[in-house]
Amino acid sequence: MIKFVFAMIISLVSMAATAKSIVVLGDSISAGYGIEVSQGWVALLQQKLNEKSLNYVINNESISGDTTAGGLARIDRALTLHKPDVVIIELGANDGLRGLSPALIKNNLAEIAYRSQRAGAKTLLLGMKIPPSYGKRYTDLFFNIYPQLAKELGIPYVPFIMEDVALNEDMMQADRVHPNAKGQPFIADKVWPQLLPLLK
Repeated sequence: MIKFVFAMIISLVSMAATAKSIVVLGDSISAGYGIEVSQGWVALLQQKLNEKSLNYVINNESISGDTTAGGLARIDRALTLHKPDVVIIELGANDGLRGLSPALIKNNLAEIAYRSQRAGAKTLLLGMKIPPSYGKRYTDLFFNIYPQLAKELGIPYVPFIMEDVALNEDMMQADRVHPNAKGQPFIADKVWPQLLPLLK
């Protein structure tokens, strides 16, 4: 019995050592703000990987309140630490809420993607929207950052990961900014079809 348990431990350690890596570089939407981390879409994505017996481990490098500049400052360390095969970029919303230049946001996201690709990682870009109160011109410029960048870099993207969630009060926290636990599976389901082809 002891030998069997020991063999199982060795096997699990070996699997962990050979697992491929996914890094999620994001803000509060990915960090699981206001809910248990285990309820967040990143954790649910890991469950999907496990259910499909895909030997990947997601390393969640998300910080609430982070911006594209913050992500750019952190990406090199994340790449060195985790040596990811895939980097999922979920940033920009906090830049938009601060009214920062769309060109600056786009440049920061592009540099994060460039560095990830140079490190050998495939990249997936997750799009966001900001409230219409910022004016049509700015909100359009902001939203268009993601498809423009995806086209220029030839990478997949999700237009708006909170589609079907953001306007549903039952799926949002009281702040009307962050999704609650009910909304998380919908976000995971948005990301999954775009992530899956990158794992082949």
